Amino acid sequence: MTAFPTYSEKRIATLEAAEAALLGVFAARNYARQEPSVLQPAEIFLDRSGEEIRRRTFTLTDPAGNELCLRPDLTIPICKTWLDAKGKFPARLCYHGLAFRFQPGEPERPTQFYQAGAELLGVTDRMTAETEILSLAIEAVRAAGLTDFTVKLGDLSLFSSFVDALDIPPQWRMRLKRHFWRSGYFEALLDRLSGKTTTSTQKLLAHLGTLSESEARPAFEGLMDMIGKAPLGGRSREEIVDRLIEQAADAAALKLDPWIANALAKLLSISGPATQAIDKMRALAKSAGVSLETPLKAMTARLATLKSLGVDPRQVSFAARFGRNMEYYTGFVFELWARDAEGAVQIAGGGRYDSLMEQLGAKKPVPAIGVAIRTERVLAAAAAQGKAKR
Repeated sequence: MTAFPTYSEKRIATLEAAEAALLGVFAARNYARQEPSVLQPAEIFLDRSGEEIRRRTFTLTDPAGNELCLRPDLTIPICKTWLDAKGKFPARLCYHGLAFRFQPGEPERPTQFYQAGAELLGVTDRMTAETEILSLAIEAVRAAGLTDFTVKLGDLSLFSSFVDALDIPPQWRMRLKRHFWRSGYFEALLDRLSGKTTTSTQKLLAHLGTLSESEARPAFEGLMDMIGKAPLGGRSREEIVDRLIEQAADAAALKLDPWIANALAKLLSISGPATQAIDKMRALAKSAGVSLETPLKAMTARLATLKSLGVDPRQVSFAARFGRNMEYYTGFVFELWARDAEGAVQIAGGGRYDSLMEQLGAKKPVPAIGVAIRTERVLAAAAAQGKAKR
């Protein structure tokens, strides 16, 4: 597949058959099809999707000066459109259409691709909703012709519960939760908070962190003036100053107890077969003197759901660090993986995003969970498995 794919008559027919199969599964569960505009206000993605998606979004400005983008994902526009139309809850919505993402450093990967998905909005029974979406994901990829795949699970609430149970200054908790899935950055953050890194920069930040925000902000603004027109890495000047003020406050605050930092690192190192990972997390929680029974019971229930769907437990893994690359996820997350002719490929993914609806304008919390399926990847994996069997 090329970065700018063209579709032959045969390819179109294959895609249409897959589309019918995927949407047929959704329709059987009373999911109503939606089709949001391809052009979307850029703001709703750039503010809520996370850095990974921000740097891969195609943006443009219309003649009136409005900043727009080609939709890099369909979950946000589906939810926003439903809210704008004053749709009722609970709601079951589905879609199949093109999404667009720039692929830096990987010119062979397509910049446009077909994505199918389902969004379950407003169901308050969390386990019922999660079971429904997991079932939809499994049934849909099977209906499209793919039978051999693995499942990867994660749960942001596990790390969140662990952090809340430990003696950690409140101002650090949200930062730890927000960045735990960012490999490299999180380790550097943990080192700073526990005092392992004391560079001259850290000493300067610690000094500035003793100032009030009204005093520190002009100092950092002056630093930005000295930098001049240096590249800002896709972030605004104000965002960088806000980040520096956060880091200065961290540097000046009390240090994180080393055993707490070690416990957090141990938790995030847990990965592997799901049943074994759950046992390891339970043992770690016990040694730390905290309880994770509620989120661990929920994860055990998800494993039971997958087993009831005919998924071999040996095909299910768990990673404590796994949070996907969308910042709007809030709890349970999952991905389905298979192999095409070139190797392992993610074919579907989803999870809970319980705060997104409020961010998009809902007047009260709306529990939400969904799944997105990469149609062409499913077809490629199914074709590779068919050849392997012959």
